[in-house]
Amino acid sequence: MTAAGIITIVVAGILTNNIILSQSVGICPFLGVSKKLDSSIGMGLAVTFVITVASIVCFFLYHYVLVPLNMTYLQTITFILIIASLVQLLDIVLKKTSPALYTSLGVYLALITTNCAVLFTANAGITAEYNLLYTFINALCVGLGFTLALVLMAGIRERLERVHIPKFFQGFPIALIIAGLMSLAFMGFGGLSF
Repeated sequence: MTAAGIITIVVAGILTNNIILSQSVGICPFLGVSKKLDSSIGMGLAVTFVITVASIVCFFLYHYVLVPLNMTYLQTITFILIIASLVQLLDIVLKKTSPALYTSLGVYLALITTNCAVLFTANAGITAEYNLLYTFINALCVGLGFTLALVLMAGIRERLERVHIPKFFQGFPIALIIAGLMSLAFMGFGGLSF
């Protein structure tokens, strides 16, 4: 566990290997929820919470249950069950504590269960053979990178509502163009090295 290793995981999770803009994973909420800044922040934080907690729980389950029982072939189904349980818990908590955020997220909150970014991150920690600290840092930074991408996209889309866009570019087409340009911009971080 070196400081350089931790810095590499942080920079990779947020910038160079951004789960949405560099790896094209978890695009559904990126395009669907990124119309308003406050719902983007809420979704980003919800996904960050689920990714972080799911990765830690999956780490323990994999290393202390599946490996000793020689049942690693159940990894994917086990991880999906953990993610679904966490999303249900988050759904209940948000409904009680923040009804406005719960309403603004709508169906996208339930879609965190099937958001491939969560499962991808949990599997990546196991595949990279991270220890618990690296798993936590990686999951947190991937979630923060996810949130960053959502917030940037929402900010751009809110600004675009005030300008004239030709009819055939309005809505989904302009969102795809913005996503492509943002991905190109994030490719510039690929030259960073430590």
